[in-house]
Amino acid sequence: MNGVRKTVAAAAIAGSMLAGGVVGALMYGVTTIGAAAATTAATSTAATPTPAANTPFVSNETAAHEATESAAREAQENAGVRPTVP
Repeated sequence: MNGVRKTVAAAAIAGSMLAGGVVGALMYGVTTIGAAAATTAATSTAATPTPAANTPFVSNETAAHEATESAAREAQENAGVRPTVP
């Protein structure tokens, strides 16, 4: 009987380890998919990221950019100020 008990105990331990591995893998997959979806949604909604406060402002003087900006924005750029108007 002692050999049968060891076999049953080993099978129970192996089964619980296998079940735990499957549950862990499923939970990891769900959290990874959720995190990827959250990251995708966050990056797609942010059209223009706000630069850090300590980075120097550099004006975009290309012709295509200049054609689309307002006079107020151009005045702010010429003054060396980070534009606050579109």
